[in-house]
Amino acid sequence: MDPMNTSTSSTLDLGIGGMTCASCVGRVEKALKKVPGVHDATVNLATESARIVFAPSADAEAQLRRAVRNAGYEPLTPQEAAPADASPWADFAPVAIGLALSAPLVLPMVGDLFGEHWMLPAWLQFVLATPVQFILGARFYRAGWHALKALTGNMDLLVAIGTSASWGLSMWLWLTAPEHSMPHLYFEASAVVVTLVLLGKWLEARAKRQTTAAIRALHSLRPDIAHVLLRAGGEADVPLAEVLRGDRVVVRPGERIPVDGVIDQGETQVDESMLTGEPLPVPKAPTDAVTGGSINGEGRMVMTVTAVGLETVLSKIIRLVEDAQAGKAPIQRLVDQVSAVFVPVVLGIAVLTLGGWLLAGAAPEAALIHAVAVLVIACPCALGLATPAAIMAGTGVAATHGILIKDAQALELAHKVDTVAFDKTGTLTLGQPQLTAFVVPGEKGEADDGTQMAAAASLQSGSEHPLARAVVAAAKVRGLHVAEPDNVRAVPGRGSEGEVGNRSYLIGSLRWMEELGVGLGDLEAEAKRLQNSGATLSAMVERTTQGLSAAGPYRLYALMAFADEPKPGAREALALLRSRGIRVMMISGDNRGAALAMGARLGLSVDEVMAEVLPADKAAKVAALREGGHTVVMVGDGVNDAPALAAADVGMAMGTGTDVAMHAAGITLMRGDVGLVASALDISHRTVIKIRQNLFWAFAYNVAGIPLAALGYLSPVVAGAAMALSSVSVVTNALLLKRWRAR
Repeated sequence: MDPMNTSTSSTLDLGIGGMTCASCVGRVEKALKKVPGVHDATVNLATESARIVFAPSADAEAQLRRAVRNAGYEPLTPQEAAPADASPWADFAPVAIGLALSAPLVLPMVGDLFGEHWMLPAWLQFVLATPVQFILGARFYRAGWHALKALTGNMDLLVAIGTSASWGLSMWLWLTAPEHSMPHLYFEASAVVVTLVLLGKWLEARAKRQTTAAIRALHSLRPDIAHVLLRAGGEADVPLAEVLRGDRVVVRPGERIPVDGVIDQGETQVDESMLTGEPLPVPKAPTDAVTGGSINGEGRMVMTVTAVGLETVLSKIIRLVEDAQAGKAPIQRLVDQVSAVFVPVVLGIAVLTLGGWLLAGAAPEAALIHAVAVLVIACPCALGLATPAAIMAGTGVAATHGILIKDAQALELAHKVDTVAFDKTGTLTLGQPQLTAFVVPGEKGEADDGTQMAAAASLQSGSEHPLARAVVAAAKVRGLHVAEPDNVRAVPGRGSEGEVGNRSYLIGSLRWMEELGVGLGDLEAEAKRLQNSGATLSAMVERTTQGLSAAGPYRLYALMAFADEPKPGAREALALLRSRGIRVMMISGDNRGAALAMGARLGLSVDEVMAEVLPADKAAKVAALREGGHTVVMVGDGVNDAPALAAADVGMAMGTGTDVAMHAAGITLMRGDVGLVASALDISHRTVIKIRQNLFWAFAYNVAGIPLAALGYLSPVVAGAAMALSSVSVVTNALLLKRWRAR
């Protein structure tokens, strides 16, 4: 398929009722792709939905719904398709009726095991089996008929043909039998197979509801109303859909925060665990951002709404998870191709079985029963569920731990990764410079040091520059008084100057100091040591008023060193990846000395550090790693990381970074925790293992079952039970992923 222009395309998520197996998926996809203007269509059996990308037009959606209906399936509205928190016994009534009517038919089979002959009269078998065959089994006839009209096959067609053959054979034997004789009838085979298939589909639907639990849990995080402050005074409870950007909303202690916003009044702690996986509450104060869906702690707060509807963080998270669950892993496309020819091949095998037994001299009824067993056991339900069930379970449990997997392809590729490349700033480091050294010339005491740091913080208190904020933060940590400065002036590209307590100071780069003729004196050696360790240096000088010295009208007041700090746990996270045989790399735009110094603090060797890499060149470095035969994950957080994230086999974005990085990445880590990288690779690996296990068992049932049925070793009843068991076992195996925990 040619790349499509997404700027002129629309996307529709359409619920589809009536799909039963992998063959149905192929039929619906084929029907949708035939609609004019459709660029792509992906159908998911586990979610019973289709995602269609198409050229917008006035009647496009109607045409898509008509195509689904003409293919023999039911297009559903969003309300009908939405997963509900149904009772565990929802929709069990048809199964219960089938079990009640089939049980008496099975009793003679049980009696035979004990030497008893409890054969029911033929008319009673007919009365019990016929409602099961034609009322409870009507769904198989409807779907099978639509498949026949489309010249394709599906599970329903196999069940309809097989059970009808058993019922019809029983009728023929009964009506042609000599008077007062009791022929062996096969009503129990038709009734029990229909009932077992219905039971299997019910168990499968019940299990599938658990795979969508993550989406339902995320939807449930949104409260129904918000307490909006009115301009005229007072509060009003407003439905969430009517809250506007700019509204001021009250959030009471213990309530869920309805939308994204910024705190205006109040201090509290917020539980963000359902969004980030972080178990500890996060302190929040005025000017701090809060996210809709998180839980307010003990404090009342007033917030200004900054995002509503689809623009909120929670809506974006739900969309990411839905995208992953609606998508197809590359391996699933191969399964779809196999399924497309599977049913016709099975029909051919059933015909060959019938003919083979007849040629071998078997009675017609025996030959037909063996052919029916082939039709029943070959239903490709498990084949269609194997991959999507595992993907849904894996992405769902990952989301509850703060790992959002955007697409199934990223999930399948991540387990092959042998190299992880990290951006440095904001990913491996805090991304905020810290004041790491404050050095004064001469033999000054601690009191003088405190006085000088307070003066530096005062001069910097009005600046938003990251280094200025670091000085102010360090002074506050020490409890120093930060006075208001006077006559502060920024000197572009150099620093700033101003007055504190009737004394005039300048703070800026060493290059500026050199231009001013200020030497470092006895701090020269210390400055070189700090620079070699990767620190950025600034100097503070005082403008003197008494004469001129050789150094000019300034004297050195203090030397300040700034450095980014590694994130807590980053070193351990890199060591964990390395212990799993994964190569780790750090890509940095810093000079080589600074990059190597940070690499050493993170436990990286010289050959694991790429320094002096311009933002535009990061993608090229990642591409070079891939060309070297490596499967590469790129981990970043900034806008300038987006090209590199897209260039990698799998991009991982820190959720604490930008939206651009999140959209370019296949996986988003909602916390800025480097340890989540290993967890994301782990859940990817485990999910792919489940996919392979499921596909093995799905194929194994058919590969082993079809020959056994054809050779007469399986009755239709046993074949029906095995077919139902295959679907349930595949979904149950996938649900074992819900026990996974991030490390």
